[in-house]
Amino acid sequence: MAVIAWATHEDEHYDDFGSALQTLAAIDGGALFLAGLGPSAPWLLGVLRRHTARLPPAIRLAARDVARNCPRTAPPIAITMVMTAFAVTWMIVAVAETAQSRAGYFPQARSGALVVDVQTGDANDAAVARAVIQQELPGVSIAQRDDPAHRGHFSLDVEDVDLPDVESVAPAGFIGDQALLRYLTGDPATPYDEGTAVVVTPNDLKVDTVTLFYSMPTDDDSGKELPSKSIPAIAVKSADPYVNEVFIPTKVIRDLGLRPEPIKLIVDPSAHRTTEAEQERVDQRLGEDMSAYVERGFQEPAAEWMGVVAAAIAVALACALIAGGQAGAGGRTRRVLLRVGAGSPLALRMFAAGRAGWSMLCGTALGTFAGCVIGLLLAWPMTASIEWDVLPRVSFETPWWAIAALATGLPVLAGVIAALPRPRRP
Repeated sequence: MAVIAWATHEDEHYDDFGSALQTLAAIDGGALFLAGLGPSAPWLLGVLRRHTARLPPAIRLAARDVARNCPRTAPPIAITMVMTAFAVTWMIVAVAETAQSRAGYFPQARSGALVVDVQTGDANDAAVARAVIQQELPGVSIAQRDDPAHRGHFSLDVEDVDLPDVESVAPAGFIGDQALLRYLTGDPATPYDEGTAVVVTPNDLKVDTVTLFYSMPTDDDSGKELPSKSIPAIAVKSADPYVNEVFIPTKVIRDLGLRPEPIKLIVDPSAHRTTEAEQERVDQRLGEDMSAYVERGFQEPAAEWMGVVAAAIAVALACALIAGGQAGAGGRTRRVLLRVGAGSPLALRMFAAGRAGWSMLCGTALGTFAGCVIGLLLAWPMTASIEWDVLPRVSFETPWWAIAALATGLPVLAGVIAALPRPRRP
């Protein structure tokens, strides 16, 4: 685990297959580490047994009873250790992955915007989607983004301006009408001209022209320089820090001889912020060919890892209760209970709580230690970047308070559960 953590600690591109193998090897190392700690359970029971002189009589006798019955109590305590280590490891790794995913998240639209993807690029489908939005959200302003890439080649360049990388499947720039420009800037007063491009950016820039490169579907582009056209441009400050785009009026694209096709319909969040219920209604009426989503920023997957941790804790509790019950088996239990309090109900409950709580304490002590070691080492390969655009790792807050609450609260919870049933008098 340490070697793999060191091998993946640099912020660089890692091969996806090789990274998966390294992560699998690190997980196997964690499993071997837990297997090596398994025999430590009887040893820890014996060590703790020698330091119980100052504990209350019922707890002291319960701890000694658990230690005396190691052949029966050690296996379920070892399983408690494994489940606790799994829960702690999952907590640390989940927090690390969440922090890395949050840092690498890039919104697909302005916050609160409803976006409908017209996958077919058909004007009829776009009209149907527009009608659905108008029926569910009457009176809202709908902006349309077009794409000329299906009718030839189109790209753009702005001198001395660093634009976001454009993938081959994505159009270059935002092509549309005045409603789309208002959506990008978030300002209805933004000047609009059918022959002028607008660089919408959070940076302070001065832009005079935008150069468009294009070709017709019938042109042979191989080995030839693409025709180009420069159009006047202005720079406008964007309301959203993530918006760094170039707006091209649709008329400019038509004048080039290209045929723009609708690819997205957008409801401007400045005019209307779509709720989850409205999004669901729109999505249901659109059918399978189109989809709608609302940009709400990064959503933490808290419920997923919390469910896994809860399941591991439940198994750990069950094993601790089993270990506590097995500790009291046999004729020695009768003599112990008589010594504690002549078989009184309180003594019986304290004794049952002590056996389960002590078993849980031994398991969680080893499991918390192992989980912290495994989790902190696994955080490196689990957050290694397999993308070509490498995102530097970000620091994350290790959930020490949650781990401490887990380690101290589980023994108390196990003791409370064990003391709830009415004890039988010996």
